[in-house]
Amino acid sequence: MKIKLITLMLFVTSFALAQTGGIAGKITDKDMNNDPLPFATVVIKGTTKGAQTDFDGLFTIEGLEPGTYTVVVSFVGYETLEVPNVVVEAGKVTEVNTGIGSSAVSLDEVILSAPVARKDSQVALLLEQKKAVQIKESIGAKQLAKVGVSDAASATTKISGVASSEGSGDVFVRGLGDRYLATTLNGLPIPSDDVDKKNIDLSLFPTKVIQNVGISKTFAVESSADQASGNVDIVSRTLAGQSELSASVSSGINTNVAQNGVYDNFKVSPNLNDANFGFYKQQRPILQQITQQSWNTVNQDNPINYSASVTAGYRLKEKLSLLLTASHSQSYEYRKGLFRQFRSNFIDDTITDATTYNKKITNTLLGDATYFINDRNKLKYTFFFINKLNDEVFEGGRNGEATIFEETNPAEGLFQFIRDQNTKQTNVVVNQLLGTHRLSEKNTLEWAGSFNFLEADEPNRIRNEVNFDPNGTLVQLGRNGGFQQRKSSQKIEDVEYNARIKDIFNVIEEENNTFKIEVGGAYRNKAREFSSEFVGVEETSTNAINPTSIDDLGAIFQLPNFQNELLEINLLGLNARGRRRDIYDGELESKAIFTNVNVGFGKWNFNGGLRWQEDDINVTYDIGNLFPRVGESIQNYNNVYPTFSTKYSLNEKHAFRFAVSRTITLPEFKEVSPFEYVSPTGQVTRGNVDVQASTDLNYDLKWEYFPSAGQLVSLAAFYKDIKDPINRVRDRGSAGVFSYFNSAEKAEVFGLEAETKIDLISPNQDEEGNNTGYGLNMVFNATRMWHTQDLKDVTDEDGTLLRTFKYGDNTETDLQGASDWIFNTSLNFNTEGENPFAASLSANFASDKIFALGVPTDQANRVAFYDDSIVEKGFVVLDAVISKEFGKHWKATFTGKNLLNPTVKQVQSILQNPGEVLANPDSAQRITRDETVLSYTNGVGISLGLSYKF
Repeated sequence: MKIKLITLMLFVTSFALAQTGGIAGKITDKDMNNDPLPFATVVIKGTTKGAQTDFDGLFTIEGLEPGTYTVVVSFVGYETLEVPNVVVEAGKVTEVNTGIGSSAVSLDEVILSAPVARKDSQVALLLEQKKAVQIKESIGAKQLAKVGVSDAASATTKISGVASSEGSGDVFVRGLGDRYLATTLNGLPIPSDDVDKKNIDLSLFPTKVIQNVGISKTFAVESSADQASGNVDIVSRTLAGQSELSASVSSGINTNVAQNGVYDNFKVSPNLNDANFGFYKQQRPILQQITQQSWNTVNQDNPINYSASVTAGYRLKEKLSLLLTASHSQSYEYRKGLFRQFRSNFIDDTITDATTYNKKITNTLLGDATYFINDRNKLKYTFFFINKLNDEVFEGGRNGEATIFEETNPAEGLFQFIRDQNTKQTNVVVNQLLGTHRLSEKNTLEWAGSFNFLEADEPNRIRNEVNFDPNGTLVQLGRNGGFQQRKSSQKIEDVEYNARIKDIFNVIEEENNTFKIEVGGAYRNKAREFSSEFVGVEETSTNAINPTSIDDLGAIFQLPNFQNELLEINLLGLNARGRRRDIYDGELESKAIFTNVNVGFGKWNFNGGLRWQEDDINVTYDIGNLFPRVGESIQNYNNVYPTFSTKYSLNEKHAFRFAVSRTITLPEFKEVSPFEYVSPTGQVTRGNVDVQASTDLNYDLKWEYFPSAGQLVSLAAFYKDIKDPINRVRDRGSAGVFSYFNSAEKAEVFGLEAETKIDLISPNQDEEGNNTGYGLNMVFNATRMWHTQDLKDVTDEDGTLLRTFKYGDNTETDLQGASDWIFNTSLNFNTEGENPFAASLSANFASDKIFALGVPTDQANRVAFYDDSIVEKGFVVLDAVISKEFGKHWKATFTGKNLLNPTVKQVQSILQNPGEVLANPDSAQRITRDETVLSYTNGVGISLGLSYKF
């Protein structure tokens, strides 16, 4: 049928031509069984004449003067192919049929400048990077599979200048963490799943749903200006080819979990009795659960990691392509180590056996429907659902060595035991509709809209703090507050609407000269409802009732003990709505219009844009630990954000880039609301209604060299100037609360990046163009950063000191989360031909970085009484993956993660002679020592997977 169509097309076109000729043919996708490749671009080299292929891969170029031409075939993510010496005669049509894909083209007249690749491969993404004006780096699904990456969070750390923090879980790009980043899915914002985060947990995106992950390190006006270090964009999978059906399973274990005494005694909370397949359902309110649900942990049988996934897709009549991929995974982690907390250079809390049991169940569902209305109009709908159930049991003090400040007198011979059981249920629903319309040969309209919904709940958190005699039988309820024995719940509900439209005018589109104008607008509305409820239990008098064991604390929380007035209930005070809850409501409304102009001539390309953006933040709160407990924070930011970038292509392989932009960093709802969140170790984080947005100036300079389509060598320098940076610091007072402040007037980051992606050994090609032999390539990138920020004094109009962030002899400090050095590398080996084998070894290292800034605890005597910054020490993460294909259907994969199992450690510098320094601040020598305040290991993750492609 397709041959008949080509024949008919050639006949009709030939009949219509008299003094001119034409070229017609069919373009196919060689990676997908030579299926037709729609929307490929076919042009006559050196001219503006060309055409796009239709759904059958067919194209026609008419009205060509007789002569010899070179036909150029291109498609986004594919290497460009040139067909030289195409002879056109008057009144005739010359037929050119070819395919593009990862295999060499068989036609003799088609010349490939380099091996071609899929849109999700390293080659394809380097081609996109090479053509782009902005500084952007990406990693595709194929490369992720090679290095054993299982999710988007791990994927980002394979990109230069990117590191992650074990302490906070944040991703840091060029030294800037969560609040300085933006995260999008297919270019549209997505909600966070955590009250303490701006961005969603990227580990929720398994590689099965990813086509590629990219980080734009320079600001583009079509994106929100609320970014300083860049934008992480996850591009979801779409169907490639005519159909797809595959399934995979894997199983493994964490070595920390496998050790004796843990595997057969792995603890989970009683909440999991009300959970099925990762979905938690509990009908009883918190008050009823005090006596109607156990307070004791439950043993988990066979804590073995496993995952399963299935993918199915089909293309209907070349008009509609459908793809559905679903996954389910379950994993277990165990950590045991040290926790300490210092205050004013003196020890407050010590837990030498801080132990965490973690069970996580994740379900994901991605649906994609792409509808080609015709050869000029396309609609795309993406549905993404995430369900995550994270159950964590923390215990500290079981060994009888824990001491908590102000709980008991040392002479009593009692020590403390803490157990915190917390289940977090997250459901995220993302709905996106995107449209592309080619209005004319020079005008394309793109639009997108989304509706996102998020529920992030802690439905029943169980907390016990007790004193006990490890050598005797006394177990005593904590006596330093009415909520040391408590059950609590926390609920977040986000509703978000996003819209974007962009009109692209390609005024001039020639080989060496281009002129493009883009205009558009964007809208975002994000609304959050937050509530937190506490129900505490307290003895009516000390030792009114005593548990028999720290392993059976729940035995005393029975209804008769309340009826007999041995125990009593403590509730939060009534809020303004008449409910015993802490609440806040937040709304962010962002409106923007933008324009962008791109001009290219010869070796130069210039890009300039302006984005006007208005951001309105409104947070109202009703928090019981404040006076007055009701308040609001209203902020408005109305600015123009410019960006300019230029690229100079020295030749086909060398390019220089320069970019400068201005952006903003908005405070988050949780940073503005004064709600206090208590960690399992008792550390408290509280928002600050006075925190304001930061403004950022960003400068980038980069040189790139592409030895071939799949190789890269680059050097980059960047500088960031941040006014009024927001930092996480310890608040004043005896409680040791962490909060958020504009603690500096200015922060600066200067960095150098070097990156290489090189082929050490390249496969051979046989006479038919098929790869044979084996290949070996290496990816290596290194980043060196110099970073600093001042520590400011806050005064009133009369110059009276209200607050200082200076402490000890520190008037400036490093930037929170920034490492001096970051290294990422991988070595990848693969064989070609039948039953290919692949192996990869990858390593990541980030040097020491500040987890939380230091702060004076006594402003009048800050030289001696202060908390120094908490520093997370650097460590190496080493991963390996080995895979083997068997025939056309089966593939086995062995993965080892965190093979070196380094100790994750946070340290704090402690002043040993505060009295001497206080007496002689100008002359006394400061004597300090580094104390470990947190340490643990994550264990080695080992898994074996098997996949089958139908």
